[in-house]
Amino acid sequence: QHGLTVENISAAPPDVQRAVVHEVSFALKAGNGLGVIGPSASGKSSLARVLVGLWSPARGTVRLDGATLDQWLPDELGRHVGYLPQDVELIEGTVAENISRFDPNATPDAIIAAAKAAGVNELVLALPQGYDTEVGDRGGRLSLGQQQRIALARAFLKDAPILLLDEPTAALDVAVLPALRQVLRRVLAGRTAIVVTHDPLDALLLADR
Repeated sequence: QHGLTVENISAAPPDVQRAVVHEVSFALKAGNGLGVIGPSASGKSSLARVLVGLWSPARGTVRLDGATLDQWLPDELGRHVGYLPQDVELIEGTVAENISRFDPNATPDAIIAAAKAAGVNELVLALPQGYDTEVGDRGGRLSLGQQQRIALARAFLKDAPILLLDEPTAALDVAVLPALRQVLRRVLAGRTAIVVTHDPLDALLLADR
């Protein structure tokens, strides 16, 4: 289970006539990995948004376990697919609330487990109020690297069997990249995973699976 099949999809951003993704097809069985590598403005993030159901394809279909994405209830889809967008958007509130997506049913243990999976527990504990630290409007009280890593924990919260990471290391300081890539390699192991990136080193996170 938890395979992803993409059938001849083309896609464009909302309200844009011209497609930026053209006739893409592939199939991932459970546990398979796929690296999507290309320069900026080549349509990678548009493809990612279609694959997680944020945008509908102009043509073609995306199927998760045989059902098209629009046949899945949003909550059910969210439990199956973890997504780290390229443009991280934190919401005014605490670090814990952002990791949990403000879900009142998310337990502290689950939030901390997600942070540990993303390798950010120590980073969060070093903040002034730890998990209760306010991130500010659009996460403005945190650095871009801190925002990205908290968003990564958010993607891991529900321990989804499918993970899609869009430029997972783009906002990070060079000094932390080796450690984070080690964390990502461990987390992606055994999952159906897609890494969208301009950096071939990120695609190597999927090697030796």
